[in-house]
Amino acid sequence: MVALEPESPDGGRRRGILFDVDGTLIDSSYIHTISWWGAFRQYGYDIPMASIHHFVGMGGDRLVDSLLPDDRDRSLDSEVMASHAALYASHWPALRRFDGARELLAQCHAAGLAVALASSARNQDLQVMKSILDADAYIDGATSANDAEESKPAPDILVAALEAIGVEAADAVFVGDAVWDMEAAGALGIPAIGVTCGGVSATELRDAGAVEVYEGPRDLLENLKTSAAGRLLT
Repeated sequence: MVALEPESPDGGRRRGILFDVDGTLIDSSYIHTISWWGAFRQYGYDIPMASIHHFVGMGGDRLVDSLLPDDRDRSLDSEVMASHAALYASHWPALRRFDGARELLAQCHAAGLAVALASSARNQDLQVMKSILDADAYIDGATSANDAEESKPAPDILVAALEAIGVEAADAVFVGDAVWDMEAAGALGIPAIGVTCGGVSATELRDAGAVEVYEGPRDLLENLKTSAAGRLLT
């Protein structure tokens, strides 16, 4: 990652907006759920999908540790995660961006915000999702799992995203769909905007620290000026 200077084109402090990708910009939360479900079953674990979905958005290592028995053979955890990755990759052709996702990135960029994809996905998954977003012209930086030592809800991936666009935490907002996103942002004092398009309720997101909640990218786009992101521009 190449860090940019923390200065806006007009000479002021550079301000930025960070986006989670899975479940926030790309409709993939339930695809991850069914992929984890399949991976667990391959190794003899019958975990209800509702339980799995609750932990989607957390790092894969933490998700596995949260859902599987403590007395399991932990040496197989990496194989379970590899199985999930293979199953998820089989769904790549079905992935779609949410309505308004590309336009939201474009509008944030046009408004003068540095835009970062703060994703903890595998790099190959991130590249697929970036191609689906078709918004490279509006993205100033992006992260993958390789950029963080600790996965969400640890804030490492957000720290990496801030460094990628040269923005301080005090000058940024974060948009995500999971409780773990809200907790990661809260650890850095970054205002977190929640979206319910990943399947997590507005109440859960607010309880986890979201300063405001929208239905998805289109809803946020239509209310951008009055949102926490819009307030960065005033």
